[in-house]
Amino acid sequence: MAMVEITLSVPDVSCEHCVKTINGALGAVAGVEQVSTDIPSKTVHLTYDAAQVSMEKIEEILDDAGYTIAK
Repeated sequence: MAMVEITLSVPDVSCEHCVKTINGALGAVAGVEQVSTDIPSKTVHLTYDAAQVSMEKIEEILDDAGYTIAK
């Protein structure tokens, strides 16, 4: 297993609803081990198996949920 830990900057995170939406969307993905969204720092901390899910797929899922990752 190639576990990857990453913290993404997601500027649109502003409330508890955002947290639930992001955690729900990413938490449902096969290969995503752990998701934690932090409102004050506007970040999403993610642990996932790179063999099961790609960063592109994660970005796509966030995008579909209405959140953009700041580059």
